[in-house]
Amino acid sequence: MFPEHIKSIRTLLEAFPTEQSCIEFLEYRRWNGNVKSPFVQNGIAYKIKNGKYMCKKTRKYFTVRTGTIFEKTKVPLRDWFVAIWHLTSYKKGISSIQLSKELGITIKSAWLLAHKIRRFFAMEFEQAEAGIYELDELQTGGLQKNRHADKKFKDARGRLTPDKTWVLGFIQRDGLFRAFAVPDREAVYLHPIIRKYIKPSSVLISDGWRGYRGLTDDYHHHVVKDGRKAYAYNPEVHTNTIEGAWGIIMRGFNGIYNWWSKKHLQFYLDEFVYRYNTRKQKDIQRFCLFLDKTFKKITHKEIIATTWNY
Repeated sequence: MFPEHIKSIRTLLEAFPTEQSCIEFLEYRRWNGNVKSPFVQNGIAYKIKNGKYMCKKTRKYFTVRTGTIFEKTKVPLRDWFVAIWHLTSYKKGISSIQLSKELGITIKSAWLLAHKIRRFFAMEFEQAEAGIYELDELQTGGLQKNRHADKKFKDARGRLTPDKTWVLGFIQRDGLFRAFAVPDREAVYLHPIIRKYIKPSSVLISDGWRGYRGLTDDYHHHVVKDGRKAYAYNPEVHTNTIEGAWGIIMRGFNGIYNWWSKKHLQFYLDEFVYRYNTRKQKDIQRFCLFLDKTFKKITHKEIIATTWNY
């Protein structure tokens, strides 16, 4: 059930004018009138006062914030709602600097808030039914020619700089988009991910990169050869769909974020993947679906300590 009248940030703020209105909506999304203790599985709880509850078994007090992304933060729920709206509805994302201006908080607080939200963008993927998949790789990181003299790498040209990071992506035609940060684009890194998420006998369409060689035993692999106009003999053999998805990501990277660290790269990718895969939904639907994912606690220390494992 979604509040269909919320269509913009203005109507969002009108719908949630007070902290109490945010609390009531969050309670509805989390418990739907049947409050459960976060300390015991399906634990019975009693309502006390001032929005507090008590677990019958542990005798501990809690609120709707307890055990969620919102726990132990001084940021009002209304500001959290605004931040989540921006990050779920803005096609290219929003920078920490702009978010700090929107909420009237420090850039450091905005950065932490945004990264807490990004930890919940990850979508659960299972191996889909056999279909047609477009595959491609993307490389993040600045060009050697654009670096300051003290940051240039000796004898490195174009893409061949040590701080570059590769991303493997694939899209099922009329299906979901997925993107994974990988150490390199060699077959040893690409094949395990492809075999894990793409069902054998599927049709794979990629460029001629050698990292895709060796997939013909399990898949029907077609190669798009740049300059030879493969579409001239088969209009279905193209990677235009995933190129379009890369275009959205790179416009966000160049226009909004400017730089992503390897440490947090996968979480930025998850942000774009979530928005892309929910692009046909209304903004309020995307907002509510994301809100339902946030009932899990994450701390500042966990975000700082996070190191993405490929």
